[in-house]
Amino acid sequence: MRKPPLRKGLGQHHLVSGALCRPLVGFLAPAGERVVEIGPGGGVLTRELLTAGALRVVGFELDPAWAFALRRSLPDARLALAVGDALDLDWSRLPAPTLVAGNLPYSVATAILERLLPHGERVPRAAFLVQKEVAERIVAGPGDPGYGSFSVLVACYARASVLGRVRPGSFRPPPKVESAFVGLELHPPPLPPAEMPAFLATVRLAFGQRRKTLRNALAAGWGREEAERALAAAGLPPGARAEELGLAELLALHAQRRR
Repeated sequence: MRKPPLRKGLGQHHLVSGALCRPLVGFLAPAGERVVEIGPGGGVLTRELLTAGALRVVGFELDPAWAFALRRSLPDARLALAVGDALDLDWSRLPAPTLVAGNLPYSVATAILERLLPHGERVPRAAFLVQKEVAERIVAGPGDPGYGSFSVLVACYARASVLGRVRPGSFRPPPKVESAFVGLELHPPPLPPAEMPAFLATVRLAFGQRRKTLRNALAAGWGREEAERALAAAGLPPGARAEELGLAELLALHAQRRR
């Protein structure tokens, strides 16, 4: 059967071999589990999930031509396909537990993760193939080049690890960058869910002007006097920078701001 064309505008780069997916499938351990797959495309990962014993795989594919082609080439009763944008998924409606996997385009990877991560009560594990740069940001800690507000957001909701790297030649067509598998073990956030938006706003403010000290970055939103008071109350020096602070220190700083 003739395959549909790959659309550059959708960031479509399909894996050429199921063997490449083994780090992701091994981490996800889908045997007997429900799995949501984002962007199944030609079904390389889909087949590996089903072969590994997934109870059911629900694929969300943005391109209807590829969804139709996959349905015809893989008539497995355990596979359900829907044409739609993963950014529109209502994660709160997933049955628990459900695992999540996918080969995420660079342009939407962080947005999808931001929407998914707060739903650890329904999604115990998730694993994705993303560009190497995104993977480095996901797992980065204080002092790492990729460490930023997105790294802190991930740390709030998951324990993240790089599962393996994938060279451009492993895709059709080859992208211009390397990619990596990342695994996420989701857990409850460090604050009650209702308080998390305010904390994440503090984090974004702290990292919003990376070349500035925390005092100056926070002063842009809090005022200099309040920024200096909160830093002192949290035991942080005036010259501290956001990229030097871990999750615990940022939480301590935010706690002072709330008083």
